[in-house]
Amino acid sequence: MVFLNTMALFLVQHLVLASGIHPPRHSLDMDKTALLELKKAIKIDPISALGNWNDSVHVCQFNGVRCDRHQHRVSQLVLNNNQLVGFLSPFISNLTGLRKLVLVNNRLFGKIPSELSSLRHLRLLLLRGNNFHGSIPEFHPIPSNLSVVDFSENNLKTTLSPSFFSNFTSLQFFDVSGNSITGQIPKEVGNCVQLWSLNLYDNQLYGELPHSLINLTQLSNFDVENNSLVGELPSKIVRNWPALIYLHLSLNNFSAHDNNTNLDPFFTSLENCTFLEELQLSGLQISARLPSSIARLGSRLNILLLHENQLLGSIPPAIGNLSSLTTLNLTSNLLSGTIPAELSQLTMMEQLFLGHNLFPGPIPDFLGQFPHLGLLDLSNNNLSGEIPASLGNLSQLMYLFLNSNSLSGKIPPTLGHCTVLNKIDLSHNRLSGMIPPEISGMSEIRIFINLSNNRLDGPLPVELSKLEDVQEIDLSSNNLNGSLFPQISNCIGTRLLNLSHNFFEGQLPDSIGELKNLEIFDISGNHFSGMIPLSMNKSQALTYLNFSFNDFEGKIPSGGVFSSLTYLSFMGNKHLCGTNITGIPTCP
Repeated sequence: MVFLNTMALFLVQHLVLASGIHPPRHSLDMDKTALLELKKAIKIDPISALGNWNDSVHVCQFNGVRCDRHQHRVSQLVLNNNQLVGFLSPFISNLTGLRKLVLVNNRLFGKIPSELSSLRHLRLLLLRGNNFHGSIPEFHPIPSNLSVVDFSENNLKTTLSPSFFSNFTSLQFFDVSGNSITGQIPKEVGNCVQLWSLNLYDNQLYGELPHSLINLTQLSNFDVENNSLVGELPSKIVRNWPALIYLHLSLNNFSAHDNNTNLDPFFTSLENCTFLEELQLSGLQISARLPSSIARLGSRLNILLLHENQLLGSIPPAIGNLSSLTTLNLTSNLLSGTIPAELSQLTMMEQLFLGHNLFPGPIPDFLGQFPHLGLLDLSNNNLSGEIPASLGNLSQLMYLFLNSNSLSGKIPPTLGHCTVLNKIDLSHNRLSGMIPPEISGMSEIRIFINLSNNRLDGPLPVELSKLEDVQEIDLSSNNLNGSLFPQISNCIGTRLLNLSHNFFEGQLPDSIGELKNLEIFDISGNHFSGMIPLSMNKSQALTYLNFSFNDFEGKIPSGGVFSSLTYLSFMGNKHLCGTNITGIPTCP
């Protein structure tokens, strides 16, 4: 029996050697040797990601390494966000049991080694976010199970090789976005019939989309944004993509049908794409009207981006059928007509961009009925009338842009109910009356409040001092009066304070010097008087001061920012004096 067992063992060993299969220990030794060679190619390892890659540690315990369940071979190498600097050694080809290679967001450079084609069991190849240059490696032969390839955000300067796609029938996900890839999209990409995601955005591709894309019937994501592609919007292609979810065609040279005047065929072709959630067609210079077939984009559509075109006419009422819409961007077009009441049906809306168009008339009350709206941009239109009090109902509003219109009347106190506002811009209108003290309700405002270039009057409400975190306050070019209250020092986050071209008077409070983050302070064109506070020369952040055209008197403080100021900061103050400032009298 012992003899038979010995003979059986001998026969098994003979068969293993004869078949070219190496014993597990020997295979792991080869893998360990290959990994140690890979480590030698890494020049900088700032967080010691490869610190335990040495002879004394079992290879399956190396950081980022996983072996198969039998501990026979290294099956995965995953090293993400480790700031590794170096090149990818050709010794990677010796890891012939590797199924997953993920080296995302490092600083690897050099060429992507062609030896990767030796990894015949490879399924996932992710090299995103490095500094690889050169071309996309040819796979000869193509690993039969390789389904995911991501070379995005590198420095690849090449073309898309037809042979790469010719026999790549296993490919499901391909991403080379954020490189410098030129040339045309090869028709052979249509051979990759299992593709569900194709990302080619942020490159230098040109020419028309190949008709063979019609074969990719499983495609759910197609992104070619920011290239130089031409031709009509691909109606015939997309109608054969029933699984499509994301379609991004922005920032190319595509045109609408009928000499760039008709969007109806394209929107109609998307009727079959019942899963469509995002459609991005911005920056194409489309000169067409929005057709009623916009309703055919489906009830699942979340994001519709049509900004920076030359869209004409009015927004069709049919847009109200896009019941799942959360973001609508129609900025920078030539749209006119009243804002349709059907928009009120889009109760999921979170961001509504209608700025830089030709919309006339009043702001409709229904815009205050969106429970989830976080951004409303109606800037740079021909809107008139009063700001509706209903906007105060937008409890989730973080960004409000109504600037550069012809709005009149008072600022509604109800805006103080928008307690999570980060930015509010009502500048360049015809607003009048006092700034409502309810503005203190915007206590979370952190970026800016701009009420400049209006007809606001009266004193500043002391409640303004409760906006402790606001970075920029611009109230310039109004008819505001009264003095600047000492509590302004509570606005500790303020970097810019512009009160210029009003009718403020009295002395500046000494507390102004307590604004430690203040960089820009402009009070020119007012009636401030008295001495410039000495406290202001203590601020290390200040880079710009303008006291011109007021009634200040006495000696200009020295030191700090005052050391770099010129006559332009003080002109129009007849009773100021100083030292070493050309144009300013020397103090007696």
